[in-house]
Parts: sequence; C-alpha cells; structure tokens
Amino acid sequence: MNALVLGGTGPTGPFVVNGLLKRGYDVTIMHGGFHEVPFDGPVEDLHGDVHFKESLEATLGTTRKWDVVVFMYGRLRETVDFMVGRTDRFIGVGAAGAAAGAHDPRWGLLGRPFMVDEDKKVPIDPKSATGGLGVLIQAANDHVMDVHKSGAFNATIIAYPNMYGPRQLAPEDWVIVRRLLDGRRQLVIADGGLKLHQRAYVENAAEAVLLALDKPKESAGDLFVVGEQPLYTMRQRIELIVKTMGLEGQVELVDMPYPLARPAHYAWFYGPAHVARDDSKIRRVLGYTEKVPVDVAQQRTTEWLLANQDQYQGEWENQIEDLFDYDAEDELIKGWKEAYEKLSKIEFDWNPNNAHRYRHPRQPGEAWKRPERATSYGNDRGLDYY
Repeated sequence: MNALVLGGTGPTGPFVVNGLLKRGYDVTIMHGGFHEVPFDGPVEDLHGDVHFKESLEATLGTTRKWDVVVFMYGRLRETVDFMVGRTDRFIGVGAAGAAAGAHDPRWGLLGRPFMVDEDKKVPIDPKSATGGLGVLIQAANDHVMDVHKSGAFNATIIAYPNMYGPRQLAPEDWVIVRRLLDGRRQLVIADGGLKLHQRAYVENAAEAVLLALDKPKESAGDLFVVGEQPLYTMRQRIELIVKTMGLEGQVELVDMPYPLARPAHYAWFYGPAHVARDDSKIRRVLGYTEKVPVDVAQQRTTEWLLANQDQYQGEWENQIEDLFDYDAEDELIKGWKEAYEKLSKIEFDWNPNNAHRYRHPRQPGEAWKRPERATSYGNDRGLDYY
C-alpha cells in the first residue's frame, strides 16, 4: 500500500505520516521544503509548490498513483481535480467553511446559536454571505463531495479548528509565554477571561485523519468537524500556562473590557465572542476522542514553546501583529486601575434584604415575604428552611 501526503511537515503532518508508516504504508510527502521534520521510518520527501496543478504535475509526474492521498496543504479544489484517476481514496484536511452571518434572518429571532449543529446549519448564500474566505472554503468542500458522488474516488473532509501544539504557525499562546519570559507579571485579559475558543491539540487532530483512514465506509462522502472537549475558558488556559512556567501566585491577571484590552486581542483571536462548533458527529460515527487530554495538551504546548523559542521566535513574531509594547501596556493598566477605583466608589441604592423567589413557609398557609434581616446573596437565603 502506498500513500501520498501533501504537506506533512506542519503541526499535524508528522503525526499523520507516522500513523501511515505504522499501518504499513509506503509514504511519499510533497511540501514546499520550508520546514523539515524527522519521521519514524523512511519517507520519500519531494519538494514542490502544492498550490498549482503545474507544479503538482512537475513534482509528482503524470502516471503515478496512490492507494490514499491525504491533502493537508495547498488548494483543495485544484488538488481534488488533479487527483481524479490517481487514487481511490482522498482525505482532505481543511476547515468547515462559513455559516450564515450572525444576523441572517434564517437563524430566527435570536440569531446564530453559540454552537451550530454541523448537520443542520443554515446553508450559505454566496451572493449575500460576507464570509469571504469562508465562502470559498465551503465551495471547495462542496466540490470535493461532488467528486465523491461522481464515483471518482471515496472522499472525506476533516475540518480543523484553530490548532495549538508543536510546530503551530504564529501560536497564540506565545504572546502569553513571551511576556512571562520577559518578566511581565501583569497580564491584560478581556471580559474576565471567560471567552470560550474551541481549539484542537495537533496530535488529537491528526488522530481524526487516521480515524477516517481506518474507517473508509463510515467516513465516506462526509465532512467531520474536529473540536475539543471539554471546553475551557481563556482564563483557565492562561492560568495553566502560568502554573506550567512555575509562576503560580506571582502573576496578576488585569481584567478589562475587550475594547480596552488591546494587549490581549491576538490571544483572543481578535474578537470577544465565543467560538465553537458542534463536533458530535465525528465522535458518534468514527469514535473520536481526545488522545491527549486538554490539560496535558496545554502543558505540552507551553513546554514545547519554551524549548523551541530560540529556533522559532523570529518566525512566530513575523507572523503575528503583537509588538509587545510594554510601555503602552503599563500606561493602560495604570489608567484602567485608576478608572476602576473611581468608578467603584459610585454608590447605588440596594435592598439589603435578599429573598428567595419561592415561598419557604414556617407554618401552614404563610405567604411569601421578604425577610427582615439582611442575608448574603446565594448563601443563606432559605437555608433555615432546609
């Protein structure tokens, strides 16, 4: 059996290549040659631009065929057409594409839900959607499914979320790690750090690709969204990074509203809203679970960033917009704390006697009433009743 991997040296590629080797495949990879990684066995390593039909043909030739092709990098739609007649099994790695806009009337009065059911999401109207790249991704995914339906080959799409872990380009966690390495002990966070942004650890995401390979019938002609469970807040992730670096109890998380928390914007993926997709189908149909638990994955990521900073720091920081302007951060934190102190002194009239909303009678027929004594909210309201 032979396999072709387009890409193969990025965040998830080595795990996929090693998985193929473990399953007995003769593996060929084609990539741009910008990064090289070791594998667990012999691999035919071809360099070429995977984005164009001409360079694919120049590198791979016109007569070679493979039992399975794993697309991990390039232009999906162009690669799918190129591989017709060259393979019987095609696994494409990409993204889920765009859903309708948050205020699209087809969602209903409440707008788009927090987590969209991957099988029931509102279809995209290319003429009105504003997703741009998302619309193009969806069109490429649809084309893959059309090729599958034509009988050219058995096709599956694995849709990745944002990734984290070894070799991830422009890692969001780096902006936290570097600040701590630079001696920063105040980190700006937004909105209490309560944002949920579903990501996937690279080794776990690669496992989804290998599951599709192992289950060709179950995965045929379908797109599977990869997510991560359970979900954790940004604050929890940052606190674990701090702990992993041995700085627990030494770092203050300075909370402010997202529009003001500009030093946190890159780590927050440039938006205050939660981001998550329904990933139940791949768990239900293919039996996907996290090979590496989320807390262990976050620790491994931090440790890898620390161990590889000398090799990758320049590349990472050329790819992100964070300029680590610590003077401006200090000024922002100082101004925010002064404003917070001033605002916290504004007095409000409150009814000091909190009351449980349901009746807790001490004798038959006693009506609801507000207690005469002050109680602490959520602690002893009604406790004397229970």
